[in-house]
Amino acid sequence: MKVVAIGLLIILLLKVSQSNAQEISNPPLKMATPFSSGEKLTYQVKYGFIVGGFTTFTLSDTIYKNKPVFHAMAIGQTSGIANMIYGVKDIYESWFDKENTLPYKQIRNIKEGRYTQYNEVIYNRRDNTVQSKSSGEHQVPEKILDLCSTFYYIRRVDFSKMTEGDILFVNMYFGDEVFPFHLRYIGRETIRTKNGKMNCIKIRPIVEVGRMFETKDDMTIWFSDDDKCIPVLVRMELRIVGAVILKLVKYENVNDAMANGN
Repeated sequence: MKVVAIGLLIILLLKVSQSNAQEISNPPLKMATPFSSGEKLTYQVKYGFIVGGFTTFTLSDTIYKNKPVFHAMAIGQTSGIANMIYGVKDIYESWFDKENTLPYKQIRNIKEGRYTQYNEVIYNRRDNTVQSKSSGEHQVPEKILDLCSTFYYIRRVDFSKMTEGDILFVNMYFGDEVFPFHLRYIGRETIRTKNGKMNCIKIRPIVEVGRMFETKDDMTIWFSDDDKCIPVLVRMELRIVGAVILKLVKYENVNDAMANGN
């Protein structure tokens, strides 16, 4: 099995699922943006006791077509034995709007073993199309996101105004396909981290049962329950390798609440 190089590649395992719970496609968003230029988050990927690699998310200010935007970059790469067996270095970039988090451009630049792929996608919000360098023009749903902007968009959701059991619905464009997925808001939970106990928001993506997962609840994500709403822990139960853990191991330019475990 390939090493999970990018933490949010888990999204690619998600499919549309039916649910009787309330589905929210336009959730309430926080008044203040929970992230800023200079933020850097580093995650460790572990399979049992084996460290498979690391993923970093960085955010900076830039200009795109005369408009101030955020430039996000996610880099996932294997390390140690995993890198010698099957070296992976995946780079995802996104230029997205500071107000609504909708992307204007994305880049996917991956190297997995001997396989490489590079693609650029431009988003046209006027007619809801994307222009892919690899496959041309595609019609897409309104307000579609890419991989990196999805990561930041979820952090903008005001979960205090949602009810336990509510399901957040998002469309993401990846690999020249539209991926709709659902995330169920479970509630709040206190977990232990290397910095002590941390109050968290608990989210459970609804995954497709089958080749990768045995049940629809085999993935859980914990976000810090503060104004930054940073993912601090992801746990997946996979059929082939068992538990896969992605945990935040380093953070830069975030508020003191992270350091204090609040």
